[in-house]
Amino acid sequence: MSEIKLPAERRNSFGKGAARKIRRDHKIPAVLYGHGTDPVHITLPAHDTALALKHANALLSIELEGKSQLALAKDIQRDPIRPIIEHIDLVIVRKGEKVNVDVPVHIEGEAGPDTIVNVESNTIELLVEATHIPESVVVSVEDLPAGTQIKAGELVLPEGATLVTDEDALIVNITGLSAQEPDADAEAEPAAAATATATADAAE
Repeated sequence: MSEIKLPAERRNSFGKGAARKIRRDHKIPAVLYGHGTDPVHITLPAHDTALALKHANALLSIELEGKSQLALAKDIQRDPIRPIIEHIDLVIVRKGEKVNVDVPVHIEGEAGPDTIVNVESNTIELLVEATHIPESVVVSVEDLPAGTQIKAGELVLPEGATLVTDEDALIVNITGLSAQEPDADAEAEPAAAATATATADAAE
């Protein structure tokens, strides 16, 4: 996806009290670092930043004091109760630079009849250009029979991407509905009969 621009302001006050005030002003404290540069403490608009971070591996263009800097969210600290982002670590990236990212696995299609599709891993790690991070890797299970296993090395990767995850890592496992699964009604009948017998014995 294309870069998302976020206006930033340099942060000059620190500590828990200052951070709380920043969040009350509908902003998020953040730090921007990487490529040998000194860390820069900034604030970002809370609403726009939260929307941007709904995209996995969003490429952010941080607009600070007339300059733009590309960055990826390295760590996002969230409030355990409220839907609030408390702090973000942003790592600087350059155009043409390759980075390791976890990319979501997206399942498409319907497997064969009487099957269950088990997703064993929701993400895979790829080495990709920082400015061309795929939103997902699509895995088709259309008409695949029970017993099919799809491993990381079998996935069709986006152009320019290199697999970092172990090739033998299991991504999707398609199993069959067990023919020996007990029928709920069939189980209920013996149970009811046993209860009736116990009641009759007690009455005697």
